[in-house]
Amino acid sequence: MEIKEIQRDAETRMEKAVESTRQELAKIRTGKASPALLDTIKVSYYGSMVSIKQVAGINTPEPRLITIQPWDKSLIGEIEKAILKSDLGLTPVNDGLLIRLPIPVLTEERRKDLVRLCHKLVEEGRVAIRNVRRDANERLKKIEKGHEISEDDFHSAVDSVQKTTDKFIALIDDLSKKKEAEIMEV
Repeated sequence: MEIKEIQRDAETRMEKAVESTRQELAKIRTGKASPALLDTIKVSYYGSMVSIKQVAGINTPEPRLITIQPWDKSLIGEIEKAILKSDLGLTPVNDGLLIRLPIPVLTEERRKDLVRLCHKLVEEGRVAIRNVRRDANERLKKIEKGHEISEDDFHSAVDSVQKTTDKFIALIDDLSKKKEAEIMEV
């Protein structure tokens, strides 16, 4: 039945929007060390751009320290340059074998800026979910106008899409609260 297919498609797309928001929030630097901070940084390795985690071991031995140990020692300079070029605002310490990334304590002002960024990313996630809802409702209207489904089926399907939307918006709001608490934690 086409209604189920539309609902399944909408739910899948909403799940992807939530996952995308989760990944974007993971990139925001808090006062704690997290290997996820380095996920977007790419280094040149034999002519191709690869993420740091594909060419090095990444650890967090302390709450405010990330260590990066490249498997190929010749990459240490490339990794250091890539971190310096990134928008993380972190300064790597290179000892020839290992790169240490000390995570400085965030100022109150910086925390508030990060929370604002967090809210912006979460709102983008909500908009993506609402766009999926709109698309699903338009597809449902189209098949209802084509007399492929009854008016009652149309209204129950629209209600179902709205419930799914509410569920995923609540998930994103929960992600936002957790990230905000993590950022504001001293």
